[in-house]
Amino acid sequence: MTKVYIKTFGCQMNERDSERVLALASSCGYTEAASLDEADLIVINTCTVRRKPEQKVYSLLGRLGGLKERRPHLRIAVVGCLAQQEGDGLLERFPQVDLVLGPDRIGELPRALEALEGGERLCLVGFHQDPCQGVLLPLRPSVRAYVNIMQGCDNFCTYCIVPYVRGPEKSRPSGEIIEEVQLLAERGVKEVTLLGQNVNSYGKKSPGELTFPQLLSKIDQIEGIERIRFTTSHPKDLSEELIRAFVDLEKLCEHLHLPFQAGSNRVLERMGRAYTREEYLRKVERLRQLVPRVAITADVMVGFPGEGEEDFRQTLELVREVEFDALFSFKYTPRKGTVASRWPDDVSPEEKQRRLEELQELQRAITLRKNRSLEGQVMEVLVEGTGGRPGQLRGRTRCNRVVNFPGGEELVGRLLWVRITEGLQNSLRGELCPLDVQEAVNA
Repeated sequence: MTKVYIKTFGCQMNERDSERVLALASSCGYTEAASLDEADLIVINTCTVRRKPEQKVYSLLGRLGGLKERRPHLRIAVVGCLAQQEGDGLLERFPQVDLVLGPDRIGELPRALEALEGGERLCLVGFHQDPCQGVLLPLRPSVRAYVNIMQGCDNFCTYCIVPYVRGPEKSRPSGEIIEEVQLLAERGVKEVTLLGQNVNSYGKKSPGELTFPQLLSKIDQIEGIERIRFTTSHPKDLSEELIRAFVDLEKLCEHLHLPFQAGSNRVLERMGRAYTREEYLRKVERLRQLVPRVAITADVMVGFPGEGEEDFRQTLELVREVEFDALFSFKYTPRKGTVASRWPDDVSPEEKQRRLEELQELQRAITLRKNRSLEGQVMEVLVEGTGGRPGQLRGRTRCNRVVNFPGGEELVGRLLWVRITEGLQNSLRGELCPLDVQEAVNA
């Protein structure tokens, strides 16, 4: 039996792309390999948003060279953003690589695999105008599933490589998305996460198409789906209509990932973010006014070219004011091809590290305090699977916090009420509420 092993780097969109790769490979007769050593085809799904994942890809490719020398029949494919960025350069630099496939060309995998069988080395990159991807479900849907609703980005933030490697913004037809969610529901999926580089702008370039809030409303009506999430949102496109969707739609979870990137207007302008600190804070205030229990998470960067100490202090002040539930923080690294990569990288590595550590220390204290504030509360938890210890389950609240609690495997996939007993740094501990409490709350 021919086997494929897929190694994924990067974000949720890459995880969904890897599911598509596996489904397409399966249609060509491949089964999933448990390890690199038993694979006939190794697919590396890559990310270039930050330097570290890119370096990991190059390191892995170097190791795979020796594996291919021992197993000449092995085929190696590089897909995703790094494939799009480097193109034929990957084939030249790494003789062990047989296929380079950009993220917009994943649907051509069956044709590419046929060419590999004939001994060809192939590079397929570039962008399609047609956004239609077709409905291609994961082979083994679980309790939760990702659904791509759009591809690409038109924002061109000065530090960001995404528009260059994912292409221009394109929305999938809403009918196709709704059909996919319906099929997932029929297979037992309880929660869907809608994916896009900027889901807030869904449909804006497609005359007659639904807006993003209207798409959410349609999905909210699908029987079997219990929860809806989405990521990522650009603050400039966070509309009043979308904010109100958190009030009006029963299944839309009270969690919003809203990257702010910097707390200084001077830095935000250099980043090309198209909003100010004050505008961001007003939208957060409006969201919390309508949805007091909403959890807000964000991305933030330190050490952007030209960021001074006062700019960094303004970032810390914004974090203190908003009190994010969680924060994904990074040191700036130049990305080849972006506008900012042509500017002096004038914040020293030592200073970037100092700022990152100070920011993370502040956020850790906020996150721990907010998690502890939930102790004693009864919260709805979707059971996603077993925990790290025997007899333990792992689930997630509507506000996207992980909860570990005792219970049997027969409860996986169910919505249950759990009393929070302890708030930890990165998760919660809890205990199942008695049956009478479950029934009373559900009533």
